[in-house]
Amino acid sequence: MKEHLSSTELFDCLVNEANEKFEGWDFSYIESTGRMKEFPLSWSYRNKVTARMRKASSLLDMGTGGGEFLSTLSPLPEYTCATEGYEPNISIAEKRLKPLGVKVYRVCDDECLPFPDETFNLVINRHESYSEKEVARILKDHGTFITQQVGGLNDREINEILGAPQSQYYDWNLEIAVRRLKEAGLKITEQKEDIVKTRFYDIGAIVFYLKAIPWQVPGFTVEKYFEKLKYIYNQIQENGYIDFTCHRFFAIANKE
Repeated sequence: MKEHLSSTELFDCLVNEANEKFEGWDFSYIESTGRMKEFPLSWSYRNKVTARMRKASSLLDMGTGGGEFLSTLSPLPEYTCATEGYEPNISIAEKRLKPLGVKVYRVCDDECLPFPDETFNLVINRHESYSEKEVARILKDHGTFITQQVGGLNDREINEILGAPQSQYYDWNLEIAVRRLKEAGLKITEQKEDIVKTRFYDIGAIVFYLKAIPWQVPGFTVEKYFEKLKYIYNQIQENGYIDFTCHRFFAIANKE
């Protein structure tokens, strides 16, 4: 992006970013190009999963997106399934996961998963909603649930700067998640919460990001928030980047 843009040039640039295609759950357009950076957490979700996957004969990945994460795990348990609720992602996930022997199920209701009782040794969930009771139902005895969640404080500064209402998930945190899992009869074996940073190096990356996660600022358009976006643009030009809160937590629970 040029160092100084007129309002017209900036507006056109942002509209182009808003129209950039986003598929699955793939942020490589802004991450691999160095336009956005999430600071590392004090744990590795991948390591938590792979350490327990070796002993699992059945696995469910809840909210697989386009299958990006699940497809990198190898070898997968003999019986592995995935769920996804966002219609455009389902065909992407099927194309990626079917060759690996994984069936993708369309799920729009967390309270009604299409699996019999006690189906899976291991259920994993990264940044997806879930019903604690349904997770407990589909887990086999001594099975494990691993979830990493986006906390309610995530990206709160974006909403503050834009003058938009805070996310509907603003109160979501580790304490609440752990309490609900315990109420469903699961035993917590590990838990942790982190507050780090997400750094953006240009305003176009922020626009692309907000279009990809429409629940953060519902009804977001460049037109509606142009003046506030221009303010963020000027902050980045002055400082080289802008940081927002990155709120994550994880919990591991067993069914006894």
